[in-house]
Amino acid sequence: MTTLDPANSTGTASAAGAPEGGAALPGAPVPARGRFGLPPVRRAPGAASRVPRGPDRLPRGPARLPLRRLRSAAADGPVGPAVAPLLAVHRSACPGGDEAELLRGYEVAERLHRGQLRKSGAPYITHPLAVAMILAGMGMDTTTLVAALLHDTVEDTPYTLGELRADFGEEVAVLVDGVTKLDGSRWGERAEAETFRKIVLAAAADLRVLVIKLSDRLHNLRTLRYRPAHKRAPYAKASQELLVPFAERLGIHVLKREMDDLAFAARAPEAHAATDRAVRAALRRADAVFAPAVARMRDALAEHGVRARVQIRPSHLYAVHVSSGGDLTGLRPCEAARLLVLVDGEERDCYIALGAVHAALHPVAGQVRDHIAMPKDNMYRSLHTRVISPDGDPFDVIVRSEAMHPVAEYGIVAHIRQARDDAATADAVAGRRDLAWLSRLLAWQSNAPSADFLDGLRADLAAGHLAAFTPDGRAVPLPEGATALDFAYALDPGTGDRCIGAVVNGRLAPMSVQVRTGNVVEVLTDPAGSPSEDWLDFAVTVPARMHIRRSLALRRAEEAADAGRRTLVRALAQRRLDLLAAEARGDSLAVARDLGYGEIDQMYGALAAGALGLDDLVARFTRL
Repeated sequence: MTTLDPANSTGTASAAGAPEGGAALPGAPVPARGRFGLPPVRRAPGAASRVPRGPDRLPRGPARLPLRRLRSAAADGPVGPAVAPLLAVHRSACPGGDEAELLRGYEVAERLHRGQLRKSGAPYITHPLAVAMILAGMGMDTTTLVAALLHDTVEDTPYTLGELRADFGEEVAVLVDGVTKLDGSRWGERAEAETFRKIVLAAAADLRVLVIKLSDRLHNLRTLRYRPAHKRAPYAKASQELLVPFAERLGIHVLKREMDDLAFAARAPEAHAATDRAVRAALRRADAVFAPAVARMRDALAEHGVRARVQIRPSHLYAVHVSSGGDLTGLRPCEAARLLVLVDGEERDCYIALGAVHAALHPVAGQVRDHIAMPKDNMYRSLHTRVISPDGDPFDVIVRSEAMHPVAEYGIVAHIRQARDDAATADAVAGRRDLAWLSRLLAWQSNAPSADFLDGLRADLAAGHLAAFTPDGRAVPLPEGATALDFAYALDPGTGDRCIGAVVNGRLAPMSVQVRTGNVVEVLTDPAGSPSEDWLDFAVTVPARMHIRRSLALRRAEEAADAGRRTLVRALAQRRLDLLAAEARGDSLAVARDLGYGEIDQMYGALAAGALGLDDLVARFTRL
């Protein structure tokens, strides 16, 4: 297997050389807009096409002559050594995958990126190929791998989205468009925020956009050493704040753990190295330390008639660093690992296994979390408990079935794999709207200006999880630290605006009271109620804070417009002019439009704020 030379951010040594031109083969279908004259994408009868978001990117650089129809390497001879590992992994994970289409995607990407280099000096094609390999290793479908191979072509080559759509079809175009960054020269300081907004919106239609973006970021983190030293920590910080939480929200823990550790290494290399040494030392003693507990658990599981495997599960380095607070002195195996019980059975067998664990080892009170009955937002399902080892050390135990394990590791990717053979189900999974965190993002993102969007996104993604309930049993997901006011806004913005208090578990409570997992919350409202400035002191969730700010801004605008109108009424009355009559005739709106205001209230508000002169405004009304 060929080892790819890692690299990092885009670096172009020279423009890609003009490819060889020529006429298409006789009888070969030629799409109207495709650069490569590729045959049309084959679609299943009745398959729905997805409409890509955003306009086609304009080509950059010199125009190129159309290429001859690409010939499949599979048809012409042995596959090149660079792409052979990708084909082998994809063949193993997806026996029915379209290898010819994957080769086609590789050949186009290689030609377009030819002459471009990574920071390491390696050919740029090594990056999209590595991203595709990450996705293939997770078992993603052919379409996703083709999009991964082409994901930088629209951004970094003259290839346009329209040409890509003609050559590879709507589905690939949607995925590539979703991960393509907006042009910084056109968007300026708004580019980063609007790029992430674009990703969120694209993910609402197809979650594979985020899966590709995460794999792209993982490879860039793997090769971060090729970036200038002063850029590594900021890049890693941005990854942990904005991309790692997306991996957690999608339940793709195999990506989250590695991204966390790579970012940790870049942000705090000395702390990372110290944690690595301490964890390695602790894990060398793990088998011996956990052996008595494992033996008791296996005996108890057998007595309860549960077939299960018990495994030692090491924690990733960043998790150990956070949980230890950086104090690694005498780190014990139970602090660097936990036990995983994989049950060969149904959901009910997991609960029996949990009882067996508690029969074998003393449980710590209040430390049982049932994520089977109440799965996390990211579809994660397991039972968590904390027990005391025979030696007196507390440690964590996770219980889940073999069927739950792939979803616990790969999240949405596991659901996409499971649905691969069913087109209708696959489409539903790729665009799941029942993911509460994504619904929350979609609810507030459209109203957030670029300057506030990234801060709001960081706050929303950084929050933990809890679930409270309405009196009729409806579960309301909230971040850790959320208050009754956040709960009210999560129910409905109107309910939040009119909230005056709450009843939590049958007891009257203020709006500022923090909600805990399992609380039953009834919101008390007043039809005349409205938000006040002090609500921002205890509102935690981004949607609640945005609704409050918008309501306050609207109220201030109304008050300013009223004050400005009163001022104008008095000034016009001195000249025996009636503003009410002018408004009825439409004269006020005409003056407002002439001054560049869309509504008369905006003009009145500008007058109150001093942005518009009273004498000039009165003169305009006098001339009517």
